[in-house]
Amino acid sequence: MLFIENAMFLFRSLLCLAATSVPISLGQKHAANPDDHNSTYYNPILPGFHPDPSCIFVPEHDGTFFCASSSFNAFPGIPIHASKDLQSWKLVGHVLNRREQLPRLAETNRSTSGIWAPTLRYHEGTFWLVTTVVDDDRPQSDSSRWDNIIFKAKDPYTPSSWSKAVHFNFTGYDTEPFWDLDGKVYINGAHAWQVGPAIQQAQVDLETGELLTSFQTIWNGTGGLAPEGPHIYYRKDNDTDQGYYYLLAAEGGTGLEHMVTMARSRSVSGPFESNPANPVLSNYNTTSYFQTVGHADLFQDGSGNWWGVALSTRSGPEYIHYPMGRETVMTPVRWPSAKEFPIWSPIRGKMSGWPFPSPRENSSIPGPGPYIKEGDFFESFSSDMTSLPMHFTHWRYPPVDSETSNSSEARNFKSKITISPPENPGTLRLKPSFFNLTAINGNYAGVKHDPTSQEGIGGGQSFVGRRQQDTLFTFSVDLEFSPSVIEEEAGVSVFLTQNHHLDMGIVLLPLSSSTGAFPSQRRASTSGSAPNATGNTDTLVPHVRFRGISYVPVPEPVVLPLPDSWSVDSKMKLSLEIKASNMTHYAFSVGQASRASSMQTIMVVSNAPVSWGFTGTILGVYCTSNGGEGTAPAYFSNWRYIPQGQFRD
Repeated sequence: MLFIENAMFLFRSLLCLAATSVPISLGQKHAANPDDHNSTYYNPILPGFHPDPSCIFVPEHDGTFFCASSSFNAFPGIPIHASKDLQSWKLVGHVLNRREQLPRLAETNRSTSGIWAPTLRYHEGTFWLVTTVVDDDRPQSDSSRWDNIIFKAKDPYTPSSWSKAVHFNFTGYDTEPFWDLDGKVYINGAHAWQVGPAIQQAQVDLETGELLTSFQTIWNGTGGLAPEGPHIYYRKDNDTDQGYYYLLAAEGGTGLEHMVTMARSRSVSGPFESNPANPVLSNYNTTSYFQTVGHADLFQDGSGNWWGVALSTRSGPEYIHYPMGRETVMTPVRWPSAKEFPIWSPIRGKMSGWPFPSPRENSSIPGPGPYIKEGDFFESFSSDMTSLPMHFTHWRYPPVDSETSNSSEARNFKSKITISPPENPGTLRLKPSFFNLTAINGNYAGVKHDPTSQEGIGGGQSFVGRRQQDTLFTFSVDLEFSPSVIEEEAGVSVFLTQNHHLDMGIVLLPLSSSTGAFPSQRRASTSGSAPNATGNTDTLVPHVRFRGISYVPVPEPVVLPLPDSWSVDSKMKLSLEIKASNMTHYAFSVGQASRASSMQTIMVVSNAPVSWGFTGTILGVYCTSNGGEGTAPAYFSNWRYIPQGQFRD
């Protein structure tokens, strides 16, 4: 069922409280049940590739909610969304926004590597973000697999405010900071579960990363696979002047058995007693469209009401079609007393929750980023744009050109991706990367060292895209491209990872490479007048090529010569389109940019090949020499992403 976006809701006065990142000691009156107020909203609140959410409420920043999510190999990394009403979420920045903050992201190996789950907290005027860079190609017992890091900022809206990464040692992941009542600061994290599943803790100096104590196990979970994603919250009972430390964790792995569990202790370091009602949140063994629910966080709004966020996939229990991957969902939580464990409402597409924060005179969110429900319409990329739109993303850092200065022979490095280049103003120019979107074995895209020379080759992929955030959509661009060397290619992609993507590109190939005739030319071909026929099958001509890679079967490549009439003086302008008109398939089409009637569908393909792993699909453009000598740039314009519907049930 396709739910309409407009949610009816009630409002309640906004009261300021201390930020939820510090120990919580509250005695507010709470409504007995969030359903009683009948405020309505829809999951996911952050659709598309936004897993492992961590959210906070910061009264000091004009009563704003902030949520961080993991990004793996995507750059910019660790997106931050903000809202003042828990309904309209705006992208306000990325914690990782400069190469100098974390240079090693360029060298991660394997598509499941990169930045795993972050924890966002606010303490005494500073935003803190703690996370782990994981080299998932290395054994869990190898301590170099885990690189735990700390970022901080005073102003989350200013990219330069976010610091360089500070590193600390921990053989594990999913790390979070916690400030205790006595001022001590702890790191809680998940120990490498294949070595020894446990939630561990140590004191730390967040400024330097120095560990002040060794890591000790504080809880082993309930027996589910891979206890991870720990968060601690302190709640004080005003009646007895005593409190509990509540520990939240994920177990069961991030697939269908994913669940949220809790434990508590009188001491921050345990021992922790499991909640007899565990798991507190899971959709395992249900028929719900929302599956894999887990990896949660808790926060309060300005009225003292509790909310939970978690990740989920819209896959149903069949777990086959979920190209947007793990998304952020939200649920109301009843927690009226520090003496009791909280009660979470199950995750559904349509939710009844606590009353939302009241509308205020100043409800705007700073920054140029888009709200989560917005589409794209960039008819041109003008020289007034000083940078790409905030929500545009790369896979690792974008590649650079090395050009030799005539005066000093020193190398100057420039991006292969340029806004409004002088030779074609108003376009987005991509110079070809040596690597295509698969790169080396579908895992690595760093510099490949050439034993015959002193230099490396490759390094990065000329790709830029935006997250798929709607079940139904149309994504399209116009392309100007004049290839002259075999295997020069530019096109569009549904990109999940290097080993899971579906591409349609314009590529220069011998006529003998064709697998058939272009759709509009097939009648002529069958009557004996093949288009593009030159009498020489080795002649290089532009083709449209669809191909894909995945761990599940994908269709064989389709390679079709473009009609001769589409090329004028070796220069063509084409429209490339990807469309999802149902929840299971994409349609790839191409035509002349000036003639909508020329659009032809080249392939209709299942989205199962890009329903896998930790990330979600990115719709984007690429340019590559496919490991050859080609240098032809591609020029893109008329970039459009049109949301056309969300499935929630």
